[in-house]
Amino acid sequence: MPDVTPCLWFDREAEEAARFYTSLLPDSRIDEIQRSPADWPAGKAGDVVMVTFTVGGRRFLALNGGGGQPANFAVSLSVECRDQAEVDRLWDGLLAGGGQPIQCGWLRDRYGFAWQVVPEMLPRLISDPDRAKARRVMEAMFDMVKLDVAALEKAAAGAGRGGPGEGARHFSSRNERSTGPNRTSAGSRKRRPFTSS
Repeated sequence: MPDVTPCLWFDREAEEAARFYTSLLPDSRIDEIQRSPADWPAGKAGDVVMVTFTVGGRRFLALNGGGGQPANFAVSLSVECRDQAEVDRLWDGLLAGGGQPIQCGWLRDRYGFAWQVVPEMLPRLISDPDRAKARRVMEAMFDMVKLDVAALEKAAAGAGRGGPGEGARHFSSRNERSTGPNRTSAGSRKRRPFTSS
């Protein structure tokens, strides 16, 4: 069967980024560093052109392709976490060095790639046969930046939020575009999700 491997495009930071990502998750490693045998548009012969690496048991490629190809939210990397401690550790790790918190568990890392840091209980709660419970959980999530397991469980139990609120309206604005961030810190609740920075 053909092997499908995501390839991430960088300016010249492929090896640096691969080492950053592999430092954050178990079952991660650098598998191969390829140096170009000839000059190419983004570098010279002997420079790193491609890095093969494994993150969380999944294989990726990192390409030094040159500038002009910024990442966007059309493609993101999603990580399911066992508990709040793991959410906190990965969230802080991925933001290190210049990342940007967004909303609903989404962030941009220092290289511009989008990540979803999600507690493993969230998909289960949103798929709950009790659709009122599922709605409460989703509406609670809309108001979060980093996801809060205790608050999601509280919403599932029927405490906290009432009916449709600001979170749903914030989330519905995801197609809006702005010239800069709509929030000033990871703790405030006024960012429009998925806006351009």
